[in-house]
Amino acid sequence: MNASDLNALDADPAVYKTLLESTRAIPWKIDWATATFSYIGPQIEQLLGWEPSSWKTVEDWAARMHPDERGWAVDFCVAQSKAGVDHEADYRALTKDGRYVWIRDVVHVVRNEHGEVEALIGFMFDISERKKNEQQLLELQRELERLSFKDGLTGVGNRRHFESVLEREWQRALQDQRTLSAVMIDIDYFKQYNDRYGHVTGDDCLRRVGKLLDAAITRPRDFLARFGGEEFVLVLPDTDADSALRIAEHCRATIAAEAIAHDTSPVAPVLTVSMGVGTTVPAAGDPPLSFIAEVDRSLYLAKQRGRNRIVALDRTS
Repeated sequence: MNASDLNALDADPAVYKTLLESTRAIPWKIDWATATFSYIGPQIEQLLGWEPSSWKTVEDWAARMHPDERGWAVDFCVAQSKAGVDHEADYRALTKDGRYVWIRDVVHVVRNEHGEVEALIGFMFDISERKKNEQQLLELQRELERLSFKDGLTGVGNRRHFESVLEREWQRALQDQRTLSAVMIDIDYFKQYNDRYGHVTGDDCLRRVGKLLDAAITRPRDFLARFGGEEFVLVLPDTDADSALRIAEHCRATIAAEAIAHDTSPVAPVLTVSMGVGTTVPAAGDPPLSFIAEVDRSLYLAKQRGRNRIVALDRTS
């Protein structure tokens, strides 16, 4: 069944009405000059609850459209119709009992022998189930994307997410010539921790450290990820060297205050961390991972100098 079948209503109303009203698609016809419905299928009442006789003008069609879609859908359909272009639009239609149903309106523009728009004919289709499935698929895709950026053990960002955030913040800092800081964090003597308490407890320790670090950073754009093994990394946008050092010290003190037992550590009877801190203003052609490599060298120096300490690198001074 196509739009020409509906246009033939005037030629043989009985036959075509029987055909059209036996389909699930809802046929309709609008007289262009008067902007009134000359026909709408009785299926409309079953779908939306509105009697066919209540569809008098295009104002009834527009008024029964969800406010979020009304503006663009009406403007789009009117513009396409004036241009004589067949078109379709998806929108939510109001039911008589106050609900909304997703509709796809497929419109054919009928012209007279002079090429002037004479009528609009088309079909409404109930696409609620399709929209529901599309929404479920979209939510699933978002969940998969979220999981793909999440470290499975600690729940903080993973290495992939870190590299994505670093690239974005690097480009922003480069464009605005603002400072960008990073902090590399390593749990001291974690191998000995695992040997003493076991890998299950070690995993629990990593989760606790991840939660402590996550709670210690409060600014919206500050970002925490697990870099690998017992290493974590912080990305601190718009943060100068002094501020980055203060944030690092706060994180170190937070973990120390948790007093997680580590009786095989040569440094302290509780879990401690070593940190490397770096601050820079990115320059064109300077790759962000080379900056992270420098911050990692600061972490190495902190470990060399006895651990449970912070070593800072300031490339802006």
